[in-house]
Amino acid sequence: MSKNNSKTRSPLFHIVKRDPMTWYGALGVRIFAIAAALLLSAVVIMLLAQKNPLEFYKAIIDGAFGSVDRIWILAQNLVMLLCVSLAVTPAFKMKFWNIGAEGQVLVGGLATATVMMFFGDKMSLPLLIVVMTLASITAGIIWALLPAISKALWNTNETLFTLMMNYIAIQLVAFFLKRFVKSGSGVLEPMHEYGLPVIADMPYLLNIIIVAVLTIIVYIYLKYSKQGYEISVVGESENTAKYIGINVKKVIVRTLIISGAICGIAGLLLVGGTNHTISTTTVGGRGFTAIMVSWLAKFNPFVMVLTSFLIVFLERGAEQVSSQFRIPSSISDIITGIILFFIIGCEFFLQYKIVFSKHRKEND
Repeated sequence: MSKNNSKTRSPLFHIVKRDPMTWYGALGVRIFAIAAALLLSAVVIMLLAQKNPLEFYKAIIDGAFGSVDRIWILAQNLVMLLCVSLAVTPAFKMKFWNIGAEGQVLVGGLATATVMMFFGDKMSLPLLIVVMTLASITAGIIWALLPAISKALWNTNETLFTLMMNYIAIQLVAFFLKRFVKSGSGVLEPMHEYGLPVIADMPYLLNIIIVAVLTIIVYIYLKYSKQGYEISVVGESENTAKYIGINVKKVIVRTLIISGAICGIAGLLLVGGTNHTISTTTVGGRGFTAIMVSWLAKFNPFVMVLTSFLIVFLERGAEQVSSQFRIPSSISDIITGIILFFIIGCEFFLQYKIVFSKHRKEND
């Protein structure tokens, strides 16, 4: 009898989890990623836009910091993105994939606009602000509670549920504008006289203060409170949470109430403190961008300030580039995408490493 020989080759490389890196090692990886992104972006700029990369980067900085007004707009966009990111973070830390922040913020803004439109001239301004706040928070909670209860009771797919709720919210706003705007234009004129108060002639300062306070509260809540601990345990393992006596269904519903409330506050600030009107594009995709902000920051509210700044800085810079160089916005979007891709990709190498191995032959 002859023995059959089989040859088994080990893979060329395999991926293994890396030991925790030092803070300076992780910083070095991120700096290298940003440098590589800028280098590749320079090549793309020269090939597609045929512009000097240094002038391109200068325009990005100018778009964010070129004037006092631009700095204030940057700060406003930063805090609004940060506010929505704070809203999705408790749910994401619990591994409840809430993709519906866009709709939750929008219905909060719709509630605010409704109160401003129908009760603005019937209430004193302090009372109006209280009613606006309660209405927007309630609307955000209701929009988050629907998928939360469905998940807790019937284990439905929260990703699809919350995603579909976004489109329902958009259609509600469209219906509101078509039904109640008397001119028939579908555009609600700004109602500046009914908005949130302006502090020291700085129209966005109140938004910044409110979101700064929210950031501190959410950080303390997630890190030091019992409920924050329960969120972490449920996120790690629902079975473990049940074993130690945590009511998982209660945690899911409670956490989404918090997320919806913060989304409602974001809607209040966008409509009552910034735009003083509402449209189907009021949220501007922040509900989806906030997912990336929260994930990059590893659910740390203070780190989210930096990740929010990075994304808003790139967005503002891209707008300036398109305007200054008169190039299609798609080119500046490509550059933004390259930079974000490298930044997100480097997180993989902070968690894992690639180990190469030699081919081996084994005879059976």
